[in-house]
Amino acid sequence: MPVYNAERFLRAAIDSILAQTLADLELVLVDDGSADSSPQILAEAASSDPRVVVHTQANRGVAEARNIG
Repeated sequence: MPVYNAERFLRAAIDSILAQTLADLELVLVDDGSADSSPQILAEAASSDPRVVVHTQANRGVAEARNIG
């Protein structure tokens, strides 16, 4: 999931995805150079759930973030 300055909705989005009933799930979050607290929220999610993988890159746009994911 591409992430760019999404602190307002990020926790709810992550919680919603992780609450799915699918047992074999990996959530790949790509921070596209956020300037808000999104990177901290992503780090918290990764440290609290082993199904969460976080990649960080300089801002290159949503298409590049999707390609990384």
